[in-house]
Amino acid sequence: MSLINVQDLTFSYEGSSDVIFDHVSFHIDTDWKLGFTGRNGRGKTTFMKLLMGEYEYTGKITASVDFEYFPFEVSDPELPVYCLAEEICPDAENWQLIRELSLLDVSGDVIWRPYSTLSGGEKTKVLLAMMFLRENCFLLIDEPTNHLDESGRRIVSRYLKSKKGFILVSHDRAVLDECTDHTLSINRCNIEIEAGSYSAWERNKEARDSFEAVQNEKLKREIKSLEAAAKKAAEHSDKIERSKIGFDPSKTEKSISRRPSIARKAKKLMNRSKAIETRIAGDIEKKSGLLRNIETTAALKLPVMQYFTRRLISVRDLAINYGEREVCSGVSFDIEQGTITALTGRNGCGKTSIIRLLCGEDVPHTGEISMNHQLRISRIEQESAGLSGTPGSYAEEHGFDQSLFLAILRKLGFTREQFATDISGFSDGQKKKVLIAASLCTPAHIYIWDEPLNYLDVVSRRQLEELIVSCRPTMLIVEHDETFRRRIGAEDIIIG
Repeated sequence: MSLINVQDLTFSYEGSSDVIFDHVSFHIDTDWKLGFTGRNGRGKTTFMKLLMGEYEYTGKITASVDFEYFPFEVSDPELPVYCLAEEICPDAENWQLIRELSLLDVSGDVIWRPYSTLSGGEKTKVLLAMMFLRENCFLLIDEPTNHLDESGRRIVSRYLKSKKGFILVSHDRAVLDECTDHTLSINRCNIEIEAGSYSAWERNKEARDSFEAVQNEKLKREIKSLEAAAKKAAEHSDKIERSKIGFDPSKTEKSISRRPSIARKAKKLMNRSKAIETRIAGDIEKKSGLLRNIETTAALKLPVMQYFTRRLISVRDLAINYGEREVCSGVSFDIEQGTITALTGRNGCGKTSIIRLLCGEDVPHTGEISMNHQLRISRIEQESAGLSGTPGSYAEEHGFDQSLFLAILRKLGFTREQFATDISGFSDGQKKKVLIAASLCTPAHIYIWDEPLNYLDVVSRRQLEELIVSCRPTMLIVEHDETFRRRIGAEDIIIG
């Protein structure tokens, strides 16, 4: 056991006025299984790259372990897996790699295959196995379960649970709960580390937020009452002060004896007013320390269009083939207005191919697909690579109402400063939000979303849950987050 010490860490990107980390200090035990959470763009990936030494910063980071980042590019995808293992974990034997792969439910003969021939899930598992075979290594694991099906996520979670010495960035609540024992959270105004699962951290945060909200309301009422009392005392003091000279001393014999008494009374009231003002200032200072880390979100809306028939899409005995490879067969389902349908199944079973087919792309298939005439579709694609331009220019290029598009991004956690930034420099989660905002700008009869939650932070996931539950759009979705599907009331259609 050793410590990773972060002392007075300060960092901002060159040319940017936004400070990502401002004099941050904390420590991490290298035996921890640390879940890392926070809203998109808060600096999770940036922090891991700082640990890797990729950026210059002020402050100090000290550690007695080597850091390794996942995912990473392999040197030559055409090499067999065992050759790559000799590069990545040179001290490990083939039998050790096979043992690790068996824990990940991957056949040992994979090590003799070229890396390029592996499926996406197999590549993820092979790279994880290799990294955990490195000696004196603390792993920085960034979103390992994206694109993995439910079975793959459970396997990877179980595997990570058996290990120690890593930071795991994930927005999948079930994954974090399964395999982490501490939580590192980048909040709006600070960074905190807490022992326990993600759900335990979340419950504690909700309790803290609720307590602060109660305290905030109490202080607001006290401040309002004190301000009224201070105003009243000041008015009385001014009135009495004026009475000292509100008569002619030469004509009023009693004035000489009355004026000192009036002065004392005026001074007493003025002192009371000043004391109340001091107390108000103290309460305002207390109040300013509350609610800083509460993640507030605004409600989103969907411009749902109604169609004149109940059934919108009918699929019968669909089969998809790429050459001699059959992706899926015997697929049948209907989509009716106001229903939420989720396509589920293992990776590679054809879910995305079905979505591409329904959205008008040329996908080789047999079977019958019936779609109503002039059906308008709003789509979120799985990949966000290739996005460029500022958010405003992106909206203009795609014909969206620019004001509406930017307003939705603000609700999804963007700052106004980011509107002048090129999308290509955004985090993967922020790019996904650009695609979500585009879909929310598009009036449609049916919303077809392919893995919309990839890289998306938990706060934004909840926003989408609340949006779908409140609007009840007609929706066809591919999403491996079982918690999300359950909360939006999706009906699962199993493919394969």
